[in-house]
Amino acid sequence: MLHVKLWWLASLSAMLLFSPPTTPYPAASDKGRRKVVHVLEDDTGAVIVQTAPGKVVTHRGGTITLPCRFHHEPENVDPARIRIKWTKVTDAFQFEDVFVALGRQQRVFGPYRGRVALEQAGPGDASVIIHNITLQDYGRYECEVTNDMEDDTGFVSLDLEGVVFPYYLRLGRYKLNYHEAEEACKQQDAILASHSQLHKAWLEGLDWCNAGWLEDGSVQYPIAHPRDQCGRKDTPAGVRNYGYRHKEDERYDAFCFTSKLNGQVYFLKRFKKVNYPEALKACQHDGSAMAKVGQLYAAWKFQLLDRCEAGWVEDGSVRYPIVNPRARCGGSEPGVRNLGFPDKKFRLYGVYCFRKNSDSPEAQTTQASIRTTTKFTNSTRSI
Repeated sequence: MLHVKLWWLASLSAMLLFSPPTTPYPAASDKGRRKVVHVLEDDTGAVIVQTAPGKVVTHRGGTITLPCRFHHEPENVDPARIRIKWTKVTDAFQFEDVFVALGRQQRVFGPYRGRVALEQAGPGDASVIIHNITLQDYGRYECEVTNDMEDDTGFVSLDLEGVVFPYYLRLGRYKLNYHEAEEACKQQDAILASHSQLHKAWLEGLDWCNAGWLEDGSVQYPIAHPRDQCGRKDTPAGVRNYGYRHKEDERYDAFCFTSKLNGQVYFLKRFKKVNYPEALKACQHDGSAMAKVGQLYAAWKFQLLDRCEAGWVEDGSVRYPIVNPRARCGGSEPGVRNLGFPDKKFRLYGVYCFRKNSDSPEAQTTQASIRTTTKFTNSTRSI
């Protein structure tokens, strides 16, 4: 039978098991530090491993350890009979396979191939390391350790540093069903935000009076300054929730989430302003691509990009990022200003471009795909 080492007194363990964490996010000084707590479930000897209470936090392109440890009795159990499996908890408590190991045999699945490996920090360590974190890696993971008929499981949440932004199409407000909202965020180098991400953004001051889809299929919007146009002035500030809506039939805007860039956004200096087709060619001639909306938000958040000049971005909108608000730069609050979707042919502005880092995995993949085509063979051996 698998057992868990109790590092804390039973009373403290019970308190950890049945009480929620006092802070939803780790302190800044705790980021990157692995936390593992082992908790006794009941008097029968059955145990659950609770790994990384709260969340482990990183950013896109980073490397993170998802911690999980186990202990088995008797001590002389053959390590070759220990099976370690990691899965990601997806929509409606379905599971996506990430990694599985049985003795020395290991297999990594789908988009995790080439990025996930056991930490192997010593006996009883089932932790995995994920390299080159993507936006899609955000979420909750299950660690399962099996020895013949006995098994223990634990969960760890992977959070990303990033920024939430509202998004709608040129067609206007409330034109997206859930699946279209999901695709719209993806096209802007982002994913649909989670409720916790939107709530954190609201705590940081996000105020938006239009409802948008979140990744769980709910529709919500954050109000920092209550007013009659946004659900009555006498209602308290907070994240307003329409609940779960029909994903195909109902239409709203989207709340997207993006993280640190593997590249740089910049305002292309030119002697004259340009229309949209000219802006597209200008970025290409400079060895870059026109920046997407999510990339501009990430540059504002992480590069501290501050430019009081309106410029085209990839979706045909015109925007500019302000870190330090000042006169004639669009208001008293920092943020990414949006001038909407002007006529692409006749309106003239600057342009924001994006250049990938030369050592980024995306740039290397692009260069490699041009030079050669590689065939991959999947192992059919079951683990």
